Amino acid sequence: MTEPEDPRPLLILVGTGMRTYREYLLGPISAEYRVHLFLTAEPTWEREHVHGWTVLPSTMDGQALATAAKEVAATDAVAGVLCWDEARIHAASFAAQALGLRNGDPDVVWGLRDKGRTRAALTEAGVPQPGSLPVKSVEDAVAAADRLGYPAILKPRGLGASLGVIKVEDADQVRANFAFTLAAEGPEPVVFDTDQPVLVEEFVSGEEVSVDSVVVDGEVTPLFVGRKVVGYHPYAEEVGHFVSADDPLLTDPALVDALRRTHEALRFTDGFTHSEFMLTADGPKVIEVNGRLGGDMIPYLGKIATGVDPGLAAAAAATGRVPDLTRTRSGVAGIRFFYVEEEDTTIGSLGFDQAALPPDLHLAVVVAQPGAVVSPPPKGTVWGRVGFAVAVGGTREEVARQLDAAEAAFSVTPA
Repeated sequence: MTEPEDPRPLLILVGTGMRTYREYLLGPISAEYRVHLFLTAEPTWEREHVHGWTVLPSTMDGQALATAAKEVAATDAVAGVLCWDEARIHAASFAAQALGLRNGDPDVVWGLRDKGRTRAALTEAGVPQPGSLPVKSVEDAVAAADRLGYPAILKPRGLGASLGVIKVEDADQVRANFAFTLAAEGPEPVVFDTDQPVLVEEFVSGEEVSVDSVVVDGEVTPLFVGRKVVGYHPYAEEVGHFVSADDPLLTDPALVDALRRTHEALRFTDGFTHSEFMLTADGPKVIEVNGRLGGDMIPYLGKIATGVDPGLAAAAAATGRVPDLTRTRSGVAGIRFFYVEEEDTTIGSLGFDQAALPPDLHLAVVVAQPGAVVSPPPKGTVWGRVGFAVAVGGTREEVARQLDAAEAAFSVTPA
Protein backbone atom coordinates (compact mmCIF):
# COMPACT_ATOMS: atom_id res chain seq x y z
CA MET A 1 0.00 0.00 0.00
CA THR A 2 1.47 3.34 -1.04
CA GLU A 3 1.55 6.34 1.26
CA PRO A 4 -1.00 9.04 0.37
CA GLU A 5 0.52 12.13 -1.21
CA ASP A 6 1.12 14.99 1.22
CA PRO A 7 -1.23 17.81 0.09
CA ARG A 8 0.66 20.59 1.90
CA PRO A 9 2.32 23.17 -0.39
CA LEU A 10 6.11 23.05 -0.64
CA LEU A 11 7.82 26.15 0.74
CA ILE A 12 11.53 26.93 0.43
CA LEU A 13 12.86 28.71 3.52
CA VAL A 14 16.26 30.41 3.27
CA GLY A 15 18.00 30.27 6.65
CA THR A 16 16.41 29.99 10.07
CA GLY A 17 18.40 31.59 12.90
CA MET A 18 18.66 30.84 16.60
CA ARG A 19 16.04 28.47 17.95
CA THR A 20 15.27 30.88 20.81
CA TYR A 21 14.24 33.61 18.39
CA ARG A 22 12.81 31.72 15.40
CA GLU A 23 11.18 28.41 16.33
CA TYR A 24 7.91 30.20 17.05
CA LEU A 25 7.77 30.96 13.30
CA LEU A 26 8.97 27.66 11.86
CA GLY A 27 6.86 25.37 14.07
CA PRO A 28 3.42 26.57 12.93
CA ILE A 29 4.57 26.94 9.32
CA SER A 30 5.66 23.30 9.23
CA ALA A 31 2.16 22.19 10.23
CA GLU A 32 0.67 23.71 7.06
CA TYR A 33 3.60 23.53 4.61
CA ARG A 34 6.28 21.08 3.61
CA VAL A 35 9.35 23.17 4.41
CA HIS A 36 12.57 22.71 2.43
CA LEU A 37 15.49 24.56 4.04
CA PHE A 38 18.42 26.21 2.32
CA LEU A 39 21.23 26.53 4.86
CA THR A 40 25.01 26.28 5.21
CA ALA A 41 25.20 23.37 7.65
CA GLU A 42 23.17 20.30 8.49
CA PRO A 43 20.03 21.31 10.38
CA THR A 44 19.88 20.72 14.12
CA TRP A 45 16.78 21.87 15.99
CA GLU A 46 15.00 22.44 12.67
CA ARG A 47 14.86 18.74 11.74
CA GLU A 48 11.56 18.04 13.47
CA HIS A 49 9.93 20.86 11.48
CA VAL A 50 11.19 20.31 7.93
CA HIS A 51 10.44 18.12 4.95
CA GLY A 52 13.94 18.37 3.46
CA TRP A 53 16.99 20.58 3.12
CA THR A 54 19.87 21.60 0.88
CA VAL A 55 23.25 22.51 2.34
CA LEU A 56 25.03 25.21 0.34
CA PRO A 57 28.44 26.91 0.67
CA SER A 58 26.60 30.24 1.04
CA THR A 59 23.00 31.32 1.44
CA MET A 60 23.90 34.87 0.43
CA ASP A 61 24.70 34.01 -3.18
CA GLY A 62 21.56 34.74 -5.19
CA GLN A 63 22.58 32.80 -8.29
CA ALA A 64 23.48 29.74 -6.21
CA LEU A 65 20.09 29.88 -4.50
CA ALA A 66 18.37 30.18 -7.87
CA THR A 67 20.16 27.05 -9.10
CA ALA A 68 19.31 25.14 -5.93
CA ALA A 69 15.66 26.22 -6.17
CA LYS A 70 15.44 24.92 -9.73
CA GLU A 71 16.84 21.58 -8.56
CA VAL A 72 14.16 21.30 -5.89
CA ALA A 73 11.44 22.34 -8.35
CA ALA A 74 12.59 19.72 -10.87
CA THR A 75 11.09 16.98 -8.69
CA ASP A 76 8.38 18.83 -6.75
CA ALA A 77 6.30 21.94 -7.39
CA VAL A 78 7.43 24.83 -5.19
CA ALA A 79 4.68 27.17 -4.00
CA GLY A 80 6.84 29.94 -2.55
CA VAL A 81 10.16 31.15 -1.19
CA LEU A 82 10.41 32.73 2.26
CA CYS A 83 13.24 34.41 4.14
CA TRP A 84 13.18 36.41 7.37
CA ASP A 85 16.92 37.10 7.66
CA GLU A 86 17.79 40.67 6.60
CA ALA A 87 21.18 39.71 5.15
CA ARG A 88 19.60 36.99 2.96
CA ILE A 89 16.34 38.44 1.66
CA HIS A 90 18.01 39.77 -1.48
CA ALA A 91 19.62 36.41 -2.31
CA ALA A 92 16.31 34.66 -1.59
CA SER A 93 14.57 36.85 -4.15
CA PHE A 94 16.75 35.30 -6.88
CA ALA A 95 15.38 31.87 -5.95
CA ALA A 96 11.81 33.19 -6.16
CA GLN A 97 12.59 34.88 -9.48
CA ALA A 98 14.02 31.67 -10.94
CA LEU A 99 10.76 29.87 -10.22
CA GLY A 100 8.45 32.73 -11.22
CA LEU A 101 7.15 33.12 -7.68
CA ARG A 102 6.03 36.09 -5.60
CA ASN A 103 8.56 38.57 -4.21
CA GLY A 104 10.88 37.45 -6.98
CA ASP A 105 12.29 40.80 -8.10
CA PRO A 106 15.83 41.30 -6.76
CA ASP A 107 15.78 44.96 -7.79
CA VAL A 108 12.74 45.61 -5.60
CA VAL A 109 14.25 43.82 -2.62
CA TRP A 110 17.56 45.63 -3.03
CA GLY A 111 15.59 48.87 -2.94
CA LEU A 112 14.63 47.98 0.63
CA ARG A 113 18.05 46.63 1.63
CA ASP A 114 19.89 49.76 0.43
CA LYS A 115 18.63 52.59 2.64
CA GLY A 116 20.02 55.14 0.19
CA ARG A 117 17.83 53.73 -2.58
CA THR A 118 14.87 53.60 -0.19
CA ARG A 119 15.26 57.30 0.55
CA ALA A 120 15.55 58.18 -3.14
CA ALA A 121 12.38 56.26 -4.04
CA LEU A 122 10.38 57.78 -1.20
CA THR A 123 11.61 61.27 -2.09
CA GLU A 124 10.50 60.83 -5.70
CA ALA A 125 7.07 59.70 -4.53
CA GLY A 126 6.74 62.55 -2.02
CA VAL A 127 6.40 60.23 1.00
CA PRO A 128 7.10 62.11 4.28
CA GLN A 129 10.52 61.19 5.70
CA PRO A 130 13.55 62.85 7.26
CA GLY A 131 15.97 64.62 4.93
CA SER A 132 18.82 62.29 4.00
CA LEU A 133 22.12 62.70 2.16
CA PRO A 134 24.55 59.89 1.26
CA VAL A 135 28.20 60.73 1.91
CA LYS A 136 31.67 59.31 1.39
CA SER A 137 33.98 61.17 3.74
CA VAL A 138 33.89 62.81 7.12
CA GLU A 139 34.05 66.28 5.56
CA ASP A 140 31.16 65.37 3.25
CA ALA A 141 29.27 64.30 6.38
CA VAL A 142 29.98 67.61 8.09
CA ALA A 143 28.75 69.50 5.03
CA ALA A 144 25.61 67.36 4.85
CA ALA A 145 24.85 67.82 8.55
CA ASP A 146 25.41 71.57 8.23
CA ARG A 147 22.89 71.58 5.39
CA LEU A 148 20.28 69.43 7.17
CA GLY A 149 20.77 71.06 10.57
CA TYR A 150 21.69 69.82 14.02
CA PRO A 151 21.15 67.52 15.73
CA ALA A 152 21.62 65.02 12.92
CA ILE A 153 21.81 61.24 12.57
CA LEU A 154 24.67 59.18 11.16
CA LYS A 155 23.72 55.71 9.95
CA PRO A 156 25.21 52.98 7.74
CA ARG A 157 23.64 52.60 4.33
CA GLY A 158 22.59 48.99 4.70
CA LEU A 159 22.56 47.66 8.27
CA GLY A 160 19.69 46.84 10.57
CA ALA A 161 19.18 46.64 14.34
CA SER A 162 20.33 50.27 14.72
CA LEU A 163 23.94 49.19 14.18
CA GLY A 164 26.23 52.18 13.72
CA VAL A 165 23.42 54.69 14.25
CA ILE A 166 24.29 57.71 16.38
CA LYS A 167 22.88 61.17 17.07
CA VAL A 168 25.35 64.04 16.67
CA GLU A 169 24.94 67.55 18.01
CA ASP A 170 27.52 69.52 16.03
CA ALA A 171 30.34 69.30 13.48
CA ASP A 172 32.85 68.17 16.09
CA GLN A 173 30.64 65.21 16.99
CA VAL A 174 30.25 64.33 13.31
CA ARG A 175 34.04 64.18 13.02
CA ALA A 176 34.37 62.23 16.26
CA ASN A 177 31.76 59.60 15.36
CA PHE A 178 31.94 59.22 11.58
CA ALA A 179 34.49 56.39 11.87
CA PHE A 180 32.17 54.55 14.29
CA THR A 181 29.34 54.57 11.76
CA LEU A 182 31.60 53.78 8.82
CA ALA A 183 33.13 50.76 10.59
CA ALA A 184 29.82 49.25 11.71
CA GLU A 185 29.02 45.87 10.21
CA GLY A 186 26.75 42.93 10.78
CA PRO A 187 27.86 39.35 11.38
CA GLU A 188 27.79 38.71 7.63
CA PRO A 189 28.63 41.93 5.78
CA VAL A 190 26.85 42.82 2.56
CA VAL A 191 28.48 45.25 0.09
CA PHE A 192 26.44 48.38 -0.58
CA ASP A 193 27.46 51.59 -2.37
CA THR A 194 31.12 51.83 -1.39
CA ASP A 195 31.33 55.34 -2.83
CA GLN A 196 28.75 56.76 -0.40
CA PRO A 197 28.42 54.20 2.42
CA VAL A 198 27.06 56.50 5.15
CA LEU A 199 23.79 58.43 5.35
CA VAL A 200 23.52 61.75 7.16
CA GLU A 201 19.90 62.31 8.11
CA GLU A 202 17.73 65.01 9.58
CA PHE A 203 16.86 64.37 13.22
CA VAL A 204 13.11 64.13 13.71
CA SER A 205 11.55 63.84 17.15
CA GLY A 206 8.55 61.99 18.45
CA GLU A 207 7.71 58.41 19.32
CA GLU A 208 9.36 55.80 17.11
CA VAL A 209 7.22 52.80 16.24
CA SER A 210 7.46 49.77 14.01
CA VAL A 211 4.70 48.25 11.91
CA ASP A 212 4.72 44.63 10.78
CA SER A 213 2.52 44.23 7.70
CA VAL A 214 1.48 41.47 5.35
CA VAL A 215 1.26 42.46 1.68
CA VAL A 216 -0.73 40.45 -0.88
CA ASP A 217 -1.29 41.66 -4.45
CA GLY A 218 -0.26 45.15 -3.40
CA GLU A 219 -2.74 45.38 -0.52
CA VAL A 220 -0.94 46.32 2.71
CA THR A 221 -2.47 45.13 5.99
CA PRO A 222 -0.80 46.30 9.20
CA LEU A 223 -0.80 43.51 11.79
CA PHE A 224 1.24 44.67 14.77
CA VAL A 225 2.50 48.05 15.97
CA GLY A 226 5.61 47.89 18.12
CA ARG A 227 6.17 50.75 20.54
CA LYS A 228 9.94 50.99 20.91
CA VAL A 229 11.91 51.52 24.09
CA VAL A 230 15.30 53.00 23.14
CA GLY A 231 18.33 53.27 25.41
CA TYR A 232 22.07 53.95 25.53
CA HIS A 233 21.88 57.53 24.26
CA PRO A 234 23.27 58.87 21.90
CA TYR A 235 23.16 55.43 20.31
CA ALA A 236 19.81 54.00 19.28
CA GLU A 237 19.80 50.58 20.92
CA GLU A 238 16.32 49.08 21.07
CA VAL A 239 16.11 47.67 24.60
CA GLY A 240 12.46 46.67 24.50
CA HIS A 241 9.11 46.83 22.75
CA PHE A 242 5.39 46.81 23.57
CA VAL A 243 2.65 45.52 21.27
CA SER A 244 -1.05 46.10 21.94
CA ALA A 245 -3.77 44.24 20.08
CA ASP A 246 -5.92 47.36 20.15
CA ASP A 247 -3.27 49.91 19.24
CA PRO A 248 -5.12 52.84 17.61
CA LEU A 249 -2.29 53.27 15.09
CA LEU A 250 -3.48 50.10 13.32
CA THR A 251 -6.39 52.11 11.93
CA ASP A 252 -4.89 55.60 12.05
CA PRO A 253 -5.63 57.17 8.63
CA ALA A 254 -2.32 59.03 8.39
CA LEU A 255 -0.20 55.98 9.26
CA VAL A 256 -2.19 53.60 7.08
CA ASP A 257 -1.88 56.01 4.16
CA ALA A 258 1.87 56.40 4.75
CA LEU A 259 2.25 52.61 4.75
CA ARG A 260 0.34 52.29 1.48
CA ARG A 261 2.30 55.06 -0.24
CA THR A 262 5.60 53.69 1.03
CA HIS A 263 4.98 50.22 -0.39
CA GLU A 264 3.77 51.67 -3.68
CA ALA A 265 6.91 53.81 -3.97
CA LEU A 266 9.13 50.80 -3.27
CA ARG A 267 7.08 48.58 -5.65
CA PHE A 268 6.68 45.93 -2.95
CA THR A 269 3.54 43.93 -3.73
CA ASP A 270 3.84 40.53 -2.01
CA GLY A 271 5.44 39.47 1.23
CA PHE A 272 5.95 40.65 4.77
CA THR A 273 7.49 43.96 5.82
CA HIS A 274 8.78 45.63 8.96
CA SER A 275 8.49 49.42 8.63
CA GLU A 276 9.66 52.02 11.13
CA PHE A 277 8.10 55.45 11.57
CA MET A 278 8.68 58.49 13.74
CA LEU A 279 5.40 59.98 14.91
CA THR A 280 6.23 63.66 14.60
CA ALA A 281 4.10 66.74 15.21
CA ASP A 282 3.73 66.92 11.41
CA GLY A 283 2.56 63.32 11.10
CA PRO A 284 4.32 59.96 10.62
CA LYS A 285 7.66 60.00 8.81
CA VAL A 286 9.34 56.89 7.41
CA ILE A 287 12.59 55.92 9.13
CA GLU A 288 13.22 52.69 7.21
CA VAL A 289 11.52 49.70 5.59
CA ASN A 290 12.68 46.07 5.78
CA GLY A 291 11.41 43.39 3.43
CA ARG A 292 10.97 40.73 6.08
CA LEU A 293 9.42 39.92 9.44
CA GLY A 294 10.53 42.13 12.31
CA GLY A 295 13.31 41.14 14.67
CA ASP A 296 13.55 41.51 18.45
CA MET A 297 10.66 39.04 18.85
CA ILE A 298 8.20 41.77 17.83
CA PRO A 299 6.13 39.38 15.66
CA TYR A 300 6.02 36.99 18.63
CA LEU A 301 4.66 39.78 20.81
CA GLY A 302 2.04 40.38 18.13
CA LYS A 303 1.16 36.71 18.10
CA ILE A 304 0.60 36.41 21.84
CA ALA A 305 -1.22 39.75 22.00
CA THR A 306 -3.60 39.15 19.07
CA GLY A 307 -3.60 35.45 18.22
CA VAL A 308 -2.55 36.19 14.61
CA ASP A 309 0.35 33.95 13.57
CA PRO A 310 2.99 36.05 11.75
CA GLY A 311 4.86 33.07 10.31
CA LEU A 312 1.74 31.68 8.69
CA ALA A 313 0.83 35.13 7.37
CA ALA A 314 4.29 35.48 5.81
CA ALA A 315 4.12 31.99 4.32
CA ALA A 316 0.69 32.73 2.85
CA ALA A 317 1.96 35.95 1.27
CA ALA A 318 4.92 34.07 -0.22
CA THR A 319 2.70 31.41 -1.77
CA GLY A 320 -0.28 33.51 -2.86
CA ARG A 321 -2.67 32.10 -0.29
CA VAL A 322 -5.11 34.22 1.69
CA PRO A 323 -3.59 34.76 5.15
CA ASP A 324 -5.73 34.06 8.19
CA LEU A 325 -5.69 37.35 10.11
CA THR A 326 -8.46 36.48 12.58
CA ARG A 327 -7.76 38.05 15.97
CA THR A 328 -8.50 35.66 18.82
CA ARG A 329 -6.86 37.60 21.67
CA SER A 330 -6.87 41.19 22.88
CA GLY A 331 -3.98 42.01 25.18
CA VAL A 332 -0.66 43.77 25.54
CA ALA A 333 2.71 42.03 25.28
CA GLY A 334 6.16 43.41 26.01
CA ILE A 335 9.81 42.37 25.86
CA ARG A 336 12.88 43.73 27.62
CA PHE A 337 16.49 42.82 26.85
CA PHE A 338 19.24 42.63 29.46
CA TYR A 339 22.92 43.55 29.14
CA VAL A 340 26.08 43.48 31.23
CA GLU A 341 27.32 46.76 32.71
CA GLU A 342 30.95 46.80 31.58
CA GLU A 343 32.64 46.26 28.22
CA ASP A 344 34.38 42.92 27.63
CA THR A 345 32.79 41.23 30.62
CA THR A 346 33.62 37.54 30.92
CA ILE A 347 30.53 35.86 32.31
CA GLY A 348 31.01 33.62 35.33
CA SER A 349 27.36 32.88 35.95
CA LEU A 350 24.01 34.40 35.08
CA GLY A 351 20.34 33.70 35.47
CA PHE A 352 17.02 34.57 37.05
CA ASP A 353 16.06 34.20 40.69
CA GLN A 354 13.03 32.04 39.99
CA ALA A 355 11.44 32.84 43.35
CA ALA A 356 11.52 36.55 42.53
CA LEU A 357 9.89 36.27 39.11
CA PRO A 358 6.24 37.28 38.72
CA PRO A 359 4.14 34.10 38.76
CA ASP A 360 2.41 34.96 35.48
CA LEU A 361 5.53 36.06 33.58
CA HIS A 362 5.32 34.66 30.05
CA LEU A 363 9.04 34.03 29.39
CA ALA A 364 12.37 34.49 31.17
CA VAL A 365 15.21 33.49 28.85
CA VAL A 366 18.97 33.33 29.40
CA VAL A 367 20.75 33.90 26.08
CA ALA A 368 24.48 34.01 26.92
CA GLN A 369 26.57 31.22 28.39
CA PRO A 370 29.20 31.22 31.17
CA GLY A 371 32.61 32.00 29.70
CA ALA A 372 31.24 34.29 27.00
CA VAL A 373 32.80 37.74 26.66
CA VAL A 374 30.12 40.37 26.09
CA SER A 375 29.71 44.14 26.12
CA PRO A 376 26.80 46.57 26.41
CA PRO A 377 26.02 48.98 23.56
CA PRO A 378 27.52 50.45 21.52
CA LYS A 379 30.11 47.68 21.33
CA GLY A 380 27.71 44.88 22.19
CA THR A 381 24.48 45.98 20.47
CA VAL A 382 22.27 42.99 19.59
CA TRP A 383 25.07 40.54 20.39
CA GLY A 384 25.54 42.08 23.80
CA ARG A 385 22.16 40.87 25.00
CA VAL A 386 22.54 38.24 27.68
CA GLY A 387 18.89 37.57 28.50
CA PHE A 388 15.34 38.80 28.03
CA ALA A 389 11.88 38.60 29.51
CA VAL A 390 8.44 38.64 27.88
CA ALA A 391 5.26 39.59 29.71
CA VAL A 392 1.56 39.68 28.78
CA GLY A 393 -1.22 41.63 30.45
CA GLY A 394 -4.22 43.84 30.03
CA THR A 395 -2.33 47.14 29.97
CA ARG A 396 1.13 48.42 29.15
CA GLU A 397 1.60 49.46 32.78
CA GLU A 398 0.83 45.94 34.00
CA VAL A 399 3.27 44.46 31.51
CA ALA A 400 5.96 46.99 32.44
CA ARG A 401 5.65 46.07 36.13
CA GLN A 402 6.24 42.41 35.29
CA LEU A 403 9.28 43.31 33.20
CA ASP A 404 10.64 45.50 36.00
CA ALA A 405 10.38 42.55 38.39
CA ALA A 406 12.02 40.22 35.86
CA GLU A 407 14.91 42.64 35.40
CA ALA A 408 15.37 42.87 39.18
CA ALA A 409 15.44 39.06 39.34
CA PHE A 410 18.15 38.78 36.66
CA SER A 411 21.82 38.94 37.58
CA VAL A 412 25.22 38.42 35.98
CA THR A 413 28.36 37.51 37.94
CA PRO A 414 31.63 38.20 36.10
CA ALA A 415 34.23 35.45 36.03
